[in-house]
Amino acid sequence: MRTALVTGGARGIGREISKTLAERGERVLIHYNKSEAEAKQLAQELGTVALCADISQSEQVVSMAKKIEDEFGGVDILVNNAGIAMQKMLCDTTLEDWDRIFGVNMRGTFVLTRELIGGMVRRRYGRIVNVSSIWGETGASCEVAYSASKAALIGFTKALAKELSLSGICVNCIAPGVIDTDMNENIEPEIMALLAQDIPLGRIGRADEAAACAAFLCSEQARYITGQVISVNGGMYI
Repeated sequence: MRTALVTGGARGIGREISKTLAERGERVLIHYNKSEAEAKQLAQELGTVALCADISQSEQVVSMAKKIEDEFGGVDILVNNAGIAMQKMLCDTTLEDWDRIFGVNMRGTFVLTRELIGGMVRRRYGRIVNVSSIWGETGASCEVAYSASKAALIGFTKALAKELSLSGICVNCIAPGVIDTDMNENIEPEIMALLAQDIPLGRIGRADEAAACAAFLCSEQARYITGQVISVNGGMYI
């Protein structure tokens, strides 16, 4: 049994990744920040634990990583899924907005990965999957900060894959398109319908479909795949 940590693992794509990995026999640690009830319920269902930390606060991330090392001996699989979105024109984006979105979407990933890769290197085994976005590949109007943070994750993935490859660690990224999760719950149904029309497969994606791709990259079958960005977008961006 390998140990996996899924950040933002209580809701949306993260929840489905947690469930998929657990069904495969992994011991899954579920990170959450505000979704305490959902995280604890899922942890009970999966027979595991939920860990709370604000991923944008480095001291909390370091503390969580230490707890994981002390109590579980580190992790073999790390899924950096925690993220926040923001829709604002760049001229209305404050420094606080920018720092917050990069703090969660990028800096938290950097700090947590830095703290946990030591054990992977010692064991000469690891799977790291970062969850970016289609907007990290293409950019999105009125989502400059979000797009930039998700694009940074892609660069982080490619560079880290090269750095860790000789240590037996595969680092990859998924870039979901429009997925039916609560992150998109504020989008009006008419807008979602229009988005679906722009998708060659003709529909909005499901969280379990994105999760299946992430889980595959965490598996032994993906042992010769590293530094890649897999676009789970129904053909919206080819």
